[in-house]
Amino acid sequence: MGGEGGGVFADWLVDLAEHHGHVAQSTSVPGVAQRTGATVYYVEIVLHAGSNASPVMALMPLPGDVDVVIASELMEAARAVQRGLVTPERTVLVSSTHRVYAMAEKTALGDGRAQSAALLASASAAARRLIAFDMQRVAEEEGSVISAVLLGALAASEALPFGRDDYMETIRRGGIGGAASLRAFSAGYDQALRPPLPGNESPPLHPPRPANVSPPQHLPLPARSKEPALPAGTPEAMPVAAHPQVQALLDRAAREHHEAATRRVVVTGLRRLIDYQDPAWANDYLERLAALRASVAAARAPERQPEGELLIAEAARHLALWMSWEDAVRVAELKTRDSRFHRVRSEVRAGPGELLSIREYLHPRLQEVADTLPAALGRHLLKRGWLGRMVERIASRGRIVETTSLRGFLQLWALARLKRWRRGSLRFAVEEARIHAWLADVHAAAARRDLPLALEIVRCQQLVKGYGDTHARGWRSFEKLQIVWRQPGPRQHERVAALRAAALADEEGHALAQALGASGPQTHGGG
Repeated sequence: MGGEGGGVFADWLVDLAEHHGHVAQSTSVPGVAQRTGATVYYVEIVLHAGSNASPVMALMPLPGDVDVVIASELMEAARAVQRGLVTPERTVLVSSTHRVYAMAEKTALGDGRAQSAALLASASAAARRLIAFDMQRVAEEEGSVISAVLLGALAASEALPFGRDDYMETIRRGGIGGAASLRAFSAGYDQALRPPLPGNESPPLHPPRPANVSPPQHLPLPARSKEPALPAGTPEAMPVAAHPQVQALLDRAAREHHEAATRRVVVTGLRRLIDYQDPAWANDYLERLAALRASVAAARAPERQPEGELLIAEAARHLALWMSWEDAVRVAELKTRDSRFHRVRSEVRAGPGELLSIREYLHPRLQEVADTLPAALGRHLLKRGWLGRMVERIASRGRIVETTSLRGFLQLWALARLKRWRRGSLRFAVEEARIHAWLADVHAAAARRDLPLALEIVRCQQLVKGYGDTHARGWRSFEKLQIVWRQPGPRQHERVAALRAAALADEEGHALAQALGASGPQTHGGG
């Protein structure tokens, strides 16, 4: 993928082969359908072809005819397996185990991430030999790019007839980031030679690393503690905040939520909502959780305490997500944060003296424009009068805003400043009414001591996410499920769970429509 040194890697292999008297050819096919585009490089080497030989070489690999496959990310290794390029009789597979999530994984309505363990198991079964570890982490530690680590792992595999010194001399001849590349090469070589853990055929997977984003300066909550984990049975320490309002919220969370797992979720929710709006909004979050805890306590029997605590924890997570809905103001705020510019510079490896240009592709709908306005004005705009038609014509053209320019930055910066008036906006009024109705249904189910149904109602918040068309489709599905869970009947929680899974299966709603039809005519109606 871009910035990983794939072209340099291919040049290294061609130079290595030609320097030892072999004939080599490199071809590449750029792609744009994956994560910002992944390029496939194909290197073919004819050993000891002789000075007069003119071998006919292929431009692309054929299934069953590949000796080595090298993947800079685990899903790319899985794609090679899927295409039949990795075979157990012939192919050595060298792959990093870190993940860069594909667009289909990111845009899925539910958790669309492919399981790394399953991808690794498929790769191991398909290859003659598998060398796999988190090569991106090694590259970052050595201050280089992943291509040098991949080359080190390839050298350690002995799949090609060259020694370690031959590879290192090739890097020196290339002269591109030589010192850092040599360090990364050696680290990759050494890591590839480490024996796997007992019972494993490959080194252990490293979990996906979070984006290297510094916490925003205006967020008053402290950073997470880096202290060692507490011994089992020791009460978990709460973070300490310098801001008195924030500290009061933390103290309240500690008083009202005694289970460590629930308290961690609540503290994370507080962080998110203070960042999204302010401490007062985070206090509203705690008020809602306190009311739900009171309803659950009044309705449940002592033996059902774990079930009730799970409901509170799930409600804390989903309520925080809903109370920080995506709107144009939030998008503008995130795009103009200093931490974002630092992150992008780090991702593209821009040097201190290099200029960086970031362009945002914006295409707001009339609804999104109206959502940011005061409620009365927003409703008037949506009536499709002359004002609404004019705004729609302007917005429908779309625009490119360069946030690294003063003009572009100020446009989004001014939009982000509307955050302080968010409570008076049309979107706030709409979402508040929806959250209130959702929580009322959860309270009602808890009052009937139907905690499984209350839990499923809480989890249906998964459908309400994103913005624009994605949000509209999710809300339509949510309304259909709302009709179902408000109907009396035995084991309603199982029906709601099945319908929620169907709603998350596809954006178009075909699976949900089929499931609703199969569950009986009483599930149809409104929404």
